[in-house]
Amino acid sequence: MAARNTGTELELGWISKVYVNPPAVVRHAEQIQKWRTLKGNWQAAWLLKAVTCIDLTTLSGDDTPSNVHRLCFKAKHPIREDLLKAMDMHDKGITVAAVCVYPARVTDAVNALKAAGCNIPVASVAAGFPSGQTPLETKLAEIKLAVQYGAREIDIVISRSLVLSGQWEGSDFIKTSTGKEVENATLPVGTVMMRAIKEFYWQTGFKVGFKPAGGIRTAKEAITWLMLVKEELGTEWLKPELFRLGASSLLEDIEKQIYPPRDWLLCTSTRPGNGLNTKSTQDYFYKRSL
Repeated sequence: MAARNTGTELELGWISKVYVNPPAVVRHAEQIQKWRTLKGNWQAAWLLKAVTCIDLTTLSGDDTPSNVHRLCFKAKHPIREDLLKAMDMHDKGITVAAVCVYPARVTDAVNALKAAGCNIPVASVAAGFPSGQTPLETKLAEIKLAVQYGAREIDIVISRSLVLSGQWEGSDFIKTSTGKEVENATLPVGTVMMRAIKEFYWQTGFKVGFKPAGGIRTAKEAITWLMLVKEELGTEWLKPELFRLGASSLLEDIEKQIYPPRDWLLCTSTRPGNGLNTKSTQDYFYKRSL
């Protein structure tokens, strides 16, 4: 994650000058979505970048140690090995950015990742997720427990009632939503949040991270978010320390879109079977000469 935000003196005069032009923001978000679709190796490169920024998440009431273990295996091996080899990316250590679970499942995730021999951090939602409507003492206790269990990152649910009443809170990262709302990550809202991040950076010199979460399920949506971050904040924000994608099912579609890259050909090798008049078929890739 990014360096800690040490905070700054509250400037209500600065905040009161903020003005959002909703129609203009919506138009800008629509233009981003209409940008030309990436193809071939360009698409694969952007999708691999997206993978490295994913907070691979399970936040279900029926989470168990076994499904958390499976999630952690996927976190270490987000893309099939044969696809990575085809792109000569199998030795680049591509993993997701973090595994995100409830505090009660943090120990399961930490142990699974340790057993897998990887250093992927475990993030945990805390502070009364998803509503935030718990006493401060309870929130602090939950955060403390999650850290004791081994969480290295905490997604804290702020008290939105304080914000709505003008009692602002600071953060190292800001997130579009809990992912449990009727409407979650939207490009117009993301645009406004990124411009606030940019303004804060200009004022203080501190880089706040950004995380859209909830409803991001397709490779195309992931690339659109990456493009929006690049457009609004620059390439410096396109790294796990400053940008995360909160997602639970996104990887499946990314893998489908990578298979196979456009300038790679899928070939089939057939070899004798096991004496039962069967044949074994193995798929592999080679790069097409251009």
